Amino acid sequence: MNLDDNRVLVAMSGGVDSSVTAAMLHAAGYQVVGITMKTWDYAASGGTTKETGCCSLDSINDARELSVRLGFPHYILDLREEFGEAVIDDFVEEYLAGRTPNPCVLCNTYIKWEALLRRADKLGCGKIATGHYAQIRYENGRYVVFRGPDPVKDQSYVLWGVSQECLSRTMFPVGTYQKSEIRRMAAQWGFERLAQKPDSYEICFIPDNDYRGFLSRKQPERIAALAGGPVLLADGRQVGVHDGYPFYTVGQRKRLPALGKPFFVTKIVPETNTVYIGPEEDLYDRQMRVTAVNYVKYDSIPEDGMDVWIKIRSRDEGRPGYVYPRPDGDLTAVFAEAAKAVTPGQSAVFYEGDDVVCGGRIV
Repeated sequence: MNLDDNRVLVAMSGGVDSSVTAAMLHAAGYQVVGITMKTWDYAASGGTTKETGCCSLDSINDARELSVRLGFPHYILDLREEFGEAVIDDFVEEYLAGRTPNPCVLCNTYIKWEALLRRADKLGCGKIATGHYAQIRYENGRYVVFRGPDPVKDQSYVLWGVSQECLSRTMFPVGTYQKSEIRRMAAQWGFERLAQKPDSYEICFIPDNDYRGFLSRKQPERIAALAGGPVLLADGRQVGVHDGYPFYTVGQRKRLPALGKPFFVTKIVPETNTVYIGPEEDLYDRQMRVTAVNYVKYDSIPEDGMDVWIKIRSRDEGRPGYVYPRPDGDLTAVFAEAAKAVTPGQSAVFYEGDDVVCGGRIV
């Protein structure tokens, strides 16, 4: 296979970060090839809100317009079938299993990088690039993802599942910059509208943020059959009924019985169709188990464990702790101080300084 490292396939969502990524590489003399991935057709889910985000027609047109303006080729890659199987189906089944999924991590792990590299091979591109705010270095035989200088925009958390093979061919050109600098660059290059384009925070296939409606449309009979299950306190007392446990997540406060003081979802038991609630103090845990582990900085955790910084959600500041391997390949993490709302299905990412050591799914 004849691949040219000076030829870079750039994932272009139509947003300012990926657009500046492409422009930076083009200005630096790389042979840029733009590609926009069509991962989801919102109308297929029965949604009525205007389609937004990285899969919308407007975003595809923005990416193509920039490519034409700078004079490099642009392609659209239809990944709707693969995305549906690997991300959408998992999203639905995780909620039906009483867990709270993180589809962006799953998409990065199983869809974006693998699909990009397959297309890069066909186009002779030795490298791929994305607009993620993170950095990569090669050290001791491994490709290490580490945080960028913008703590608000750092995206190293969602990259824990990317394989070493994929990282070896990946570039993050905007990862060394602050978001404000990227917007300023876009304006200076004459991309004023892109410079002012707001960031998208919603799940790409749920642009109206109504995941409950999405689940109901995808699995109407299964979801409807779950309504009316018990809402229990820790001591087993029933204080209400729920409208389907997939509509709840650990730490949730809304849509619960009014009991005179704040209560939160503390546990979901799909086998008995039960949602447990309790006061805030019941949300704290001292340890957790993590499965589906992908190692980044090292190829394993020492048998006697290691000190780490632990993040259990993307906007979590994190906390110190200790992690050690289990005989079955999973990890056990112990927090220095109890952590709030450790949510099954979410990602746990372990850091050494700014470096991603490894990550996995919370059990």
